[in-house]
Amino acid sequence: MDGSNKQLSVLKFGGTSVKNATNISKVIDIIRPRANSERMVVVVSALGGVTDLLQEAGNLAASGVSSYKEVFYEIRYRHLDTVMELIGADTRVDVLAGVNTRLYELENLLTGIQMVGELTPRGTAKLLGYGELLSSFIISQALKDNDIDNVWMDSRSLILTDNKFVHGTVDFKQTDARIVQMAAQETKLWMVPGFISSNTKGEQTLLGRGGSDYTAAIISSALKADILEIWTDVSGMMTSDPRVVKRAFTIPRISYNEALELSHFGSKVIYPSTIIPALKSKIPIKVKNTFAPEDEGTLITHNIAEANGDSYVRGVSSYDNISLLTMEGSGMVGVVGIDARLFSALARKEISVMMVTQGSSEHSISLVLSPSDAEEAKLVLEKEFGLEIQMSMVEPIRIEHDVCIIAVVGERMKDTPGISARLFAALARNGISARATAQGASELNISTVIPKKDKVKALNAVHEEFFLSNNKTINLFVVGVGVVGKTLLNQIASQFQNLMDHNAIELRVVGIARSNRFVLDEHGIELEHWPERLEVASAGTIDQFVQQLIDMNLRNSVFVDNTANELITKHYKRLLQASISVVTPNKIANAAPYEQYKELHKAASKYGVQFLYETNVGAGLPIINTLQDMIHSGDKVERIEAILSGSLNFIFSSLSQGKDYLTAVREAKALGYTEPDPRLDLSGTDVARKILILSREVGAELNISDIDIESCIGEECAAATNDAEFWAAVENFDAPRINAQVAEATKAGKRLKYIARFEHGKASTQIAAVGSEHPFYNISGSDNIIAFTTMRYRTNPLIVIGPGAGADVTAAGVFADIIRIINH
Repeated sequence: MDGSNKQLSVLKFGGTSVKNATNISKVIDIIRPRANSERMVVVVSALGGVTDLLQEAGNLAASGVSSYKEVFYEIRYRHLDTVMELIGADTRVDVLAGVNTRLYELENLLTGIQMVGELTPRGTAKLLGYGELLSSFIISQALKDNDIDNVWMDSRSLILTDNKFVHGTVDFKQTDARIVQMAAQETKLWMVPGFISSNTKGEQTLLGRGGSDYTAAIISSALKADILEIWTDVSGMMTSDPRVVKRAFTIPRISYNEALELSHFGSKVIYPSTIIPALKSKIPIKVKNTFAPEDEGTLITHNIAEANGDSYVRGVSSYDNISLLTMEGSGMVGVVGIDARLFSALARKEISVMMVTQGSSEHSISLVLSPSDAEEAKLVLEKEFGLEIQMSMVEPIRIEHDVCIIAVVGERMKDTPGISARLFAALARNGISARATAQGASELNISTVIPKKDKVKALNAVHEEFFLSNNKTINLFVVGVGVVGKTLLNQIASQFQNLMDHNAIELRVVGIARSNRFVLDEHGIELEHWPERLEVASAGTIDQFVQQLIDMNLRNSVFVDNTANELITKHYKRLLQASISVVTPNKIANAAPYEQYKELHKAASKYGVQFLYETNVGAGLPIINTLQDMIHSGDKVERIEAILSGSLNFIFSSLSQGKDYLTAVREAKALGYTEPDPRLDLSGTDVARKILILSREVGAELNISDIDIESCIGEECAAATNDAEFWAAVENFDAPRINAQVAEATKAGKRLKYIARFEHGKASTQIAAVGSEHPFYNISGSDNIIAFTTMRYRTNPLIVIGPGAGADVTAAGVFADIIRIINH
């Protein structure tokens, strides 16, 4: 190259960037404005997918199958079509001649492979290199056709390796000298094929996986380039895999060591081998997007402070293709040389270990290996420790295959307490168990092995923990689209943007179900159109809905039961055990037999999720939360007295205003204050469940059968089989009795109320007459009131009062419980 002081840049364009003529034109557009102001070395990969086609053709030829010719023709046409589209008519003939020469050599090679029936490592190296030889020649000629002068340089004459054909080891001393000699020539732009190299015999070798990136890195290191640019199809290195973590974003700057760790653990943007030469020479690497060149991309640099800024964790990555081998036994504890024997045995078989964990007790050691290596390692170790296994000093060696690694990477994590705690807390909240964990003293990388089925959930949960701690996504599964369910969905829709803008909370409804059909969509259901989505959904049961939502295994999942269906409550335990929180106004689960009630609450605690049911008592009133706060702060509840039924309070308030019982009941049902079957309210069963729930909150081990319940209906009403019989029974039997009680109370200057009480370990519900001095005397309409007499509130009970019925307040209470889960 010329001896000017212009910036020296090495640009590498990957297979997607040069996949076809359209993409190559974008590459030319990137190079053109810089061609005169910079000195450049441009390294290119094969046209996207061609290397795989070459390998396929070679395999077919080696097996004697003539269909390799069809694959060869596909390769041929792709390159010839690219020339036809890229190169002008004046020079096209010469370029086609050059391409056809290479293609003729390739065809002869494949014919030879078929004849000998074998594809050797030497033959593989020769075969696979044709992709880069063809693409670099075509792009070089296309640049010239666009008046961009350049010199094509064969990288086989530059990069010297040992005799390993498919993955050669570079002789940097001789390679650097050759590259420097090339650069001494007065040329502004060199075009170099990536991936290929040669040994001392002049035989073609390959640089292995990511070989074109590596070619560019080797050249940039030898020339002490100002920058190495890796042009690909993404706008830099991401905080996580964007195909899995939709909210992943580009990392603006990152250190070499962090990039190495992320590339090792699954990041496909850049290969580890690329980073090492640049790190050695402290050459910054810029990862850019060929299809969005205006994007900033990622800068990889040696300056840690510049790379990290205020961030401690740089990325969350994963590695799938692994197995976990564990050897344990009491005979390993304190025995000198166990580890040495283990690793020596594996080394003799050239088995590579990716990760090692061992407890300080030395009772067990776990190794992460590739699945094929794991099986071989098991045989090797069973032989090495055969005597110990036979004597039961070492347990039989076991392998887990369906696992993966989740890695949190950041060079400044070592300076920040609690990174590990946050990692494992995020996993635990989502019910993900860690099988093994490794963390170096530098804390650059914390790696943990988890079940493979939990990978997507883990990546999203951990990414959210470290990068979006103020941004929470909650996945909601809503069952029941009656009055309360519809109102809740409307409230979520109306508040969605507000929660996003002011609280960084995304409430994503991913499932909606009714009794006979459901719809599931992990990307979220548009709430403006949920009735239509549900209407056209396939028929399905609640059992199927629950199983499928568990199988979806989404992070931060919440199951919302808006029904009064006992069968749905049977699924609560399964949901909690699957680390799915439950929110419900359905009282049946908390009023179930005491042992079942305790099992649900234990499951929520054990699996680190929430079981919230504020709306079980008092609709949207903060009754249960108030009670729990008092108890948790050390207060002791001595007495609870309450009006807990909005429907019954409406009815009895109407009676105080002079209406008769039949009219009051009809009005309550018409206004939607009662259950569809008013007998559930009038029998006192609903109120009994509520006082039972409150009693259990203060520690009473009661069942519904322990509660003394006074019913507002008689035997005739209870036995009614249809609406007509029900209303006739109310009119003929219940109304006269209740109206008489009202008259008697009015004469005494009192009012009838339906009151629930808990005191001295006993609970009851009854129709009671209260005087004007009583705090319940003036409670009217559908309001509820609860008076807590406690150790702290003995003289003046703590009173909670407000609307206790209605779809709006109940849905609002459910909504509030969902927000509590987010805050938790």
